[in-house]
Amino acid sequence: MMLTGKKIVVGVTGGIAAYKACELVSRLKKRGAQVRVVLTEHACQFVQPLTFETLSGNPAYTDSFDRKYEIGHVALAKWADLLLIAPATANCMAKMACGIADDLLSTTCLAVRCPVLVAPAMNSAMWRNPATQANLELLRSRGLRFVGPEAGRLACGDDDVGRMSEPEQIVKAVEAILNPLRDLEGLNVLVTAGPTVERIDPVRYITNRSTGKMGYALAEAARDRGANVTLVSGPTSLTAPQGVEFVRIESSAQLCAAVLERGESADVVIQAAAPADFRPKNVSDRKIKKTGESMTLELEATTDIAAELGRRKQPGQILVAFAAETNDVMDNARGKLAKKNADLIVANDVSRSDAGFGVDTNVITLITAEDVRALEKMSKRAAADAILSRVRELRDR
Repeated sequence: MMLTGKKIVVGVTGGIAAYKACELVSRLKKRGAQVRVVLTEHACQFVQPLTFETLSGNPAYTDSFDRKYEIGHVALAKWADLLLIAPATANCMAKMACGIADDLLSTTCLAVRCPVLVAPAMNSAMWRNPATQANLELLRSRGLRFVGPEAGRLACGDDDVGRMSEPEQIVKAVEAILNPLRDLEGLNVLVTAGPTVERIDPVRYITNRSTGKMGYALAEAARDRGANVTLVSGPTSLTAPQGVEFVRIESSAQLCAAVLERGESADVVIQAAAPADFRPKNVSDRKIKKTGESMTLELEATTDIAAELGRRKQPGQILVAFAAETNDVMDNARGKLAKKNADLIVANDVSRSDAGFGVDTNVITLITAEDVRALEKMSKRAAADAILSRVRELRDR
């Protein structure tokens, strides 16, 4: 009964995943929450209000002008400890981003001062559309929380990202907001994220496919669990998380300098960035012109930042490194554990379409000197929490 006494407004929008909201409301009630449901006009085409009234034990709200209730959006906004929108369609996210208030749910979104948790669900093409992604980043920058979407079989028949997270996972996200785990309170956590850029000339550079999503999820999760977080990030399209110290870098040399400067004062260092292993030995100050059919580019090794952190590791400090591999994943990861002097290696196969660069899910294995824990596919935020829980165990041993 972790949600006893908590007041949750569940907004249901017009997507096929609306049927999952029925189980979601039931689970929230079983956890002890008080639940009121707001349905959009289109949501009522998928699930009737009576279903939610029966499950929640409260009237279902559908009409801003229904005079049976108080001024709907204001009363709901004042009442709620949390606004949960599940499923949230692309249209709903666009309206929230633009501040449109043309029905009871969107008006309530503008009026609430409590936390807002959004569980998107839509076709994969709609999810990847630049407009939806821009709305996602804008809403995140305003402090809204997101859970999902997940990859899997969609109503349209595609097997891709866009599924609403399962009700149990959404309930866990609700509990994390309303009853936050503060097991990292007071710890200094240093996280690196994203790729590095190694310049060839003023126009060209060497980089990799890292988007920084895993590192940013780790920074947000550590912040939510009470840590003082510093995020050192290479170039990404992501919005800097609120409530963390944010350091922007470009090259592996800049990353190394930023991390070593801050590493000594960190209780936990998580090297989730993907720095280049090599950089051009000579960088031209002018654009290199094409003069033939081929060009030889001489590269030199960059500093192994994780190994350097391991060499300088302070007593009691926990070092987490990543092993993003395409083959012999476990053997390569185990080798890094000793080579980097790390306490924990997070291994994943980046050749997988659901666990590599640029996707919202991950499949990781946590490797320490004591054991190996293979985890199921999950969102990167859930993976971040799993990593931090293992870090907490290592500190407590």
